[in-house]
Amino acid sequence: MKAVRLRQFGKALEDVEIAVPEIGASEVLVRVAACGICHSDAHYRAGISSIDTLPVTLGHEVAGRVEAVGEQVTHASPGDRVCIHYLVSCGACDFCLRGNEQFCAQVQMIGKDRDGGYAEFIKVPSRSVFVLPDEVPLEVGAIMMCSSATAFHALNKARVKSGDSIVIFGFGGLGYSALQLARTFDCGTIYVVDINPAKLATAAALGGVPIDATAADPVEQIMNATSGRGVDIAIELVGATAMMQYAVRCLAIHGRAIMVALSKESLSLRPYPNLINKEAEVIGVSDHLASELPLLWDPARSGKLSFPAGTLHHVDLDAAQINSALDGLERFTDHIRTVIVPRGTVS
Repeated sequence: MKAVRLRQFGKALEDVEIAVPEIGASEVLVRVAACGICHSDAHYRAGISSIDTLPVTLGHEVAGRVEAVGEQVTHASPGDRVCIHYLVSCGACDFCLRGNEQFCAQVQMIGKDRDGGYAEFIKVPSRSVFVLPDEVPLEVGAIMMCSSATAFHALNKARVKSGDSIVIFGFGGLGYSALQLARTFDCGTIYVVDINPAKLATAAALGGVPIDATAADPVEQIMNATSGRGVDIAIELVGATAMMQYAVRCLAIHGRAIMVALSKESLSLRPYPNLINKEAEVIGVSDHLASELPLLWDPARSGKLSFPAGTLHHVDLDAAQINSALDGLERFTDHIRTVIVPRGTVS
């Protein structure tokens, strides 16, 4: 089968031919119909986020059709439209049994620790496979497996209450989902901080209040907009030190700063004014939970979570096109997400 693989950090991905994976009794083979290209993939290619073993097939936002199932698999059948939870865990440790599989000592992330969706086929344990409702396009199902699911987990960790004000720092794939999903929590005003005019216009069209980070200090803009109160929740999706500091500084009393983006940068805080005097919190978010994925179906069915024309960019399963898309992520392109849709795929 064809796959697009990372062979060396700092180098372009390459087209290769590898064997179709053989599945075991409890595994599922999926023919990939759509795979999102995430900013994390650009980090992997650059070597910013470590990968222990190369070469590897990237891609962790995956949806497709079941090609084959092992004899122990009962909840999925050949031909089913499915999406894939990107964490492969042991399923038996305390963390897994409590539904916190991202902390499993044996956890592997597809597209990082094991081969992912930049390929014609992918194999995963059956517990990682979720049948996708017919109303949800496969390309949307793929994006939901990271962008939407992680945004949803962040909102859950933020303990969003009705009427809470929110600011989202960074309006890429996660920010786009976070804005739409926040509205399903019946929150109050949602501010969106970015530097891209096209993305700020999109945020405004979705009901967000755009904050242009190039126009003035974002914290000052947020404080002015909230009459000096600040916001209840700040969700940081960029991973830059300045944005992380903004997220903490703009909090109201009892505010929560939610740190989501991968970053090697450091965060410096002034404990008394930033946290203690407000009883504010800084909360880390690691991936998302398998149990949260089915909760995304209703917003996707109803159109409360959608990716209309113009928000998605499509490329083929082709190294040159995928490398170009990864380059674009590093330049902060206008569209929300690039999705690999292999030529000839049936949705």
